[in-house]
Amino acid sequence: MPKVIIDGFEIEVPAGTTILNAARQIGGDLVPPAMCYYSKLKDSGGKCRTCLVKVTKGSNTDPRPMPKLVASCRTVVADGMEVANITSPEVLDARKGVVEFLLINHPLDCPVCDQAGECDLQDLAFEHGSPKTRYEFERRTFEPIDIGDKIKLHMNRCIMCFRCVFLADQLTPERLHGIMNRGDHAEISTYIEKAVDNDFSGNMIDVCPVGALTDRTFRFTSRVWFTNPVLAHRQCNTCCGKTILWMKGDEVLRVSARTTFYGEVEEFICNTCRFEKKNAADWIMEGPADISRHSVIAQNHSHTMQVLKNGVPQYDDSQKPTPKVKSEIE
Repeated sequence: MPKVIIDGFEIEVPAGTTILNAARQIGGDLVPPAMCYYSKLKDSGGKCRTCLVKVTKGSNTDPRPMPKLVASCRTVVADGMEVANITSPEVLDARKGVVEFLLINHPLDCPVCDQAGECDLQDLAFEHGSPKTRYEFERRTFEPIDIGDKIKLHMNRCIMCFRCVFLADQLTPERLHGIMNRGDHAEISTYIEKAVDNDFSGNMIDVCPVGALTDRTFRFTSRVWFTNPVLAHRQCNTCCGKTILWMKGDEVLRVSARTTFYGEVEEFICNTCRFEKKNAADWIMEGPADISRHSVIAQNHSHTMQVLKNGVPQYDDSQKPTPKVKSEIE
């Protein structure tokens, strides 16, 4: 198996593994951010450019560095490859520019956006963004539209990651929406104002990394950090029936699919489970969902802690690889 060195950490991975997935096996700060890549969606990645890294050594057979920064989600490792991520000022500067580009048309909707608190773009802008923009032109604007009886599309917030399009292509029987127009006029839209209506269309909400696609049954109901995420399941003939219930007291405000540490859905769920089963009696509760202590959702949520040793409560970060902090790398 090829060995790759990322920011001084060496790891052996199966042939065909991308730099991004190799970095995820190491974990911590070494993992490049990714807004468009989704491991369960074939051909995803290579759109947002936030995962750019510098390959300082191509391989043992060809040690020449790659002349330009490459997208780690699309570049396969080679034996002896050496990669610089957070140790490269060039990478950090390029990532800052990419974030500035993504925010050119993105509105300051965080105070009213339902995605606030679990938005990848918020985290990306906080870690790599600039405090001001150099963009002097008017932002493009679109009116929010309903692309189904349960899904609201805010095109103003879209970063054109194409995740929802790939999901519709690969998961649903027929795709009624896609990319219309080109360049700065490109937008996600339905075909001649048709409604997106199939059993798994709600999964577009889960794969969207920003607040462009939102759940109409949950909109403006509550901030996500005021809810309690609970693992639950039910017998369903259409999907796995394994979900997260976002509860306020005994009331189920929202149902979503279970996700990994990197925010990717483990198993997609049907619209019946997502939109129609909003009574606690419909579900078998399993217990609190694992929430990273770094997430705003975990703040003031004592139920997300588990007593592990000597009666001391600790957050459960079992899904997260062993972190490597920047000081250790330097």
